[in-house]
Amino acid sequence: MPEFSDAIIHIGRTLLRKRDSAGEPGLLDGADPTAFDTSDPLRIWIIQVGVIIMTTQLLSLILGKIKQPKVIAEVIGGILLGPTAFGRIPGFTEHIFPDDSKPYLSLVANIGLCLFLFLVGLEIDLNIIKRNARLSMTIALAGMVLPFGLGAALSVPLYHTFIDQSVKFTNFMLFTGVAYSITAFPVLCRILTELNLLDTTVGIVVLSAGIGNDIVGWTLLALAVALVNAGSGLTALWILLACVGWALFLLFPVKRAFLWLAKRTGSIENEPTMLFMTVTVLLVFGSGFFTDIIGVQAIFGAFLAGVIVPREGGLAIALTEKLEDMISIIFLPLYFTLSGLQTNLGLLNDGITWAFTIAICALAYFGKFGGCTVAARLAGFSWREASTIGSLMSCKGLVELIVLNVGLQAGILSQRVFSMFVLEAVVLTFMTTPAVNFLYPPEARTRAAPTGPNFSTVDEGGEGGGLESSRRNSIQDEFEGKRKTRFTVILDRLEHLSGMMALTQLLQPPPPTYTEKEREASPTGSGSRPSSAKKPTHMGISDVAVDALRLIELSDRTSAVMKSSNADILVNTDPLLDIFRTFGDLNNLPVSTSLAIVSYDDLATRVAEHARRNSSQLVLVPWLPPTEYSVEPASANAHSDAFAGTESTAVTPRASSHTNPFETLFRTSNVDLSASALHSHFVRMIFAQSGTDVALYVDRHQPGDAPKPLGGAQHLFLPFFGGPDDRLALEFVVQLCANPRVSATVVRVRKPEFALCRKSSIQKPEAAHIANTLEDHTARSKPVLSNSAASQLADTVYRNSQHARVQSETADNLIWERYAAHELQSDSPLSAVLSRIEFSEVSTPFPLHNVTERAALLYDNCLERGSRMLAVVGRSRRLAADNQAELKQLMDAHGTVTGEVRRTVGDITVSLVISGCKASVVVLQAAAEAAPES
Repeated sequence: MPEFSDAIIHIGRTLLRKRDSAGEPGLLDGADPTAFDTSDPLRIWIIQVGVIIMTTQLLSLILGKIKQPKVIAEVIGGILLGPTAFGRIPGFTEHIFPDDSKPYLSLVANIGLCLFLFLVGLEIDLNIIKRNARLSMTIALAGMVLPFGLGAALSVPLYHTFIDQSVKFTNFMLFTGVAYSITAFPVLCRILTELNLLDTTVGIVVLSAGIGNDIVGWTLLALAVALVNAGSGLTALWILLACVGWALFLLFPVKRAFLWLAKRTGSIENEPTMLFMTVTVLLVFGSGFFTDIIGVQAIFGAFLAGVIVPREGGLAIALTEKLEDMISIIFLPLYFTLSGLQTNLGLLNDGITWAFTIAICALAYFGKFGGCTVAARLAGFSWREASTIGSLMSCKGLVELIVLNVGLQAGILSQRVFSMFVLEAVVLTFMTTPAVNFLYPPEARTRAAPTGPNFSTVDEGGEGGGLESSRRNSIQDEFEGKRKTRFTVILDRLEHLSGMMALTQLLQPPPPTYTEKEREASPTGSGSRPSSAKKPTHMGISDVAVDALRLIELSDRTSAVMKSSNADILVNTDPLLDIFRTFGDLNNLPVSTSLAIVSYDDLATRVAEHARRNSSQLVLVPWLPPTEYSVEPASANAHSDAFAGTESTAVTPRASSHTNPFETLFRTSNVDLSASALHSHFVRMIFAQSGTDVALYVDRHQPGDAPKPLGGAQHLFLPFFGGPDDRLALEFVVQLCANPRVSATVVRVRKPEFALCRKSSIQKPEAAHIANTLEDHTARSKPVLSNSAASQLADTVYRNSQHARVQSETADNLIWERYAAHELQSDSPLSAVLSRIEFSEVSTPFPLHNVTERAALLYDNCLERGSRMLAVVGRSRRLAADNQAELKQLMDAHGTVTGEVRRTVGDITVSLVISGCKASVVVLQAAAEAAPES
């Protein structure tokens, strides 16, 4: 069938071959796809972009593991693609980066450089300098004068050894001094953000000094370029005056017109409009064109255009979000690759060259380090903080590379000297992060934000402390002392807001009507205050404080870094925090707000650190049921039928249900697991790292569910197994029941000894092995991620040694007697609280089945009474290792969950959720230092 073959070949040639008017050969004609043609440079440009992006992204992934900024990967990638490494491969440079293609690559790279300098100008906030003018300017000037002097001194032997004598010495000395004195503000800002230093005293001063250093550095570079491009000193003066005049013109009349346009088009209240974006782009390139034609690089005009953009309403951040991806992914790597193609480390091939290279690196570092360290020390910083400031200010990064490229293009620097300075910039930028981590570890950092008073309302001695003294006489004081009054609420997504509001509302003190009833019932009469009101108690609101912590994950985007440096402004404009503040005002609940922008790996650490700094007594963490999977119409009893199946199928019978918050974590579910799995890991890291009590609120309400009962009546259900977490849960339930609209059912669940003995004799020996080898409650600070049975549950099961069991049972009996056996008195607020709690005990060989059945019945009763139900459970519990067979039975009947979920929430919560209980769940974990088993 030759006709068919010819047709296929013809179609292939038509699709793969690109011809111009002269008839350009294609791939099927046997032409080299990397052959460069000036009439069609796009093909080779696409190849170059692909090689550059893949190389830099791969290096960025590797170097990102050691917290190195992306610019290091881009510079090293450019060096590797140049004559230093890949350029030595025969035919690589001729086919991938031929000399004739470099002008086209350079054109696109310089366009991207202008846009990047525009983003750098957007990052510069002059208000930061104004707030810290005295300290920042002193450190900035000290960090420029000494390095400039050292660079000028070193330029003398460098000039006579490596530079062509046709180059003016003053020009070379000026470029060397500028390269030494510059600090890379964009890279510095990213390092401060990644190391969580922006809210420290060191970070604030360094950020301010970096901005001042950047402005002065760009001014000096403009002066150096003007001197190089001028034929005489008078011409250089005219160039400089024209540049200053243009800057003043932009900073005053154009900036005001720009602000008027932003308000007129609604770009401040909403996102930038098309008209505003068009004017902005025209201004960037128009300003760059003017500074270029007067004899200064176009990048200065683009930088000035970024400085004058209004900061109101986050407009600068919104502009950055629209431009940053294309610039950081394509344009900047192109520019740094061009630098790498001009960098040949092979030229550093003799002793004198390496001696000068080492001298350049050493003097550049110690000039910055020494000048800034001494200035910071004289300003009142400690030696540790001052040395950290010096290390941060020594960061070079891409700004020095821009200076070096300008000097190379102007013919002032030779290829050898250019390579020496590029190596110095890479080395100094690379060593900034490890030097700061060594000099200024997290435990030594001083936060600039006030931490508030150090409340100490929690007994440091643990749950059992103080009970040996006359407990009956001091039980009221103990109840008051164990009340939690300082809470940290985590807000990370809009979907989590309703759940956090529901839980926070339960934490507020009783309404004034309750106080009036207590006063009327007081034997002292209406004209006197009852004894319980002589001090601030749960009757008022003054002793309760809620701190809402807004978490934003830090990405490698410039806009995220800008948000970090402007966190003090965003904390007042963030919509989630604004809604939660309004909620607090409506409920007479004092709410303070904070905002943290950190990487995903540091989110849990920041939560733990924030709770410790604010003396928080309980951290409230949300977990919302995912809604990514589809919901099929079902009858009213379809849900219970789905859970009644016992046969294992390829698709879990619960796939049609929408009430399970762990649905996307089911092993048999064919949905995307990433979002919920990441949140599960985040929650578990909070449990592991927090030195404060933690409450995880698993919100079972889904969009489309039946409306909740009207009114504020709430009923709590607590299955009490024992252990620090269950004792914390019991204290929590008692505190919530201080509100007259809250009642509770507390069931102490015991397992008969004969059942334990029978199980140990007939079951596999691995259950007893797990019970004896699992870690204690206090070992949960470092979760184990192994797949073995013991390590899967190590942070939700207590060590089951005889000594630990006796200690735990003693503490359990004491707290149970304190509340369950309390004699009710008419004049006691605690008695009024306990009268709303129903205590009972049950002994059963199947505790998980008993708890799930009780929860289901209680939920139905609450619906009939028109109240809402909330389950409160401890995350870890005693006898968990003995009940693995029962939990497996439940999961076989209703569906299984991943080990990550079980490790996160514990077996009780998993049992309630998979059995179909629709009530929301609060999972509590006591701080490790509060556990008497330690």
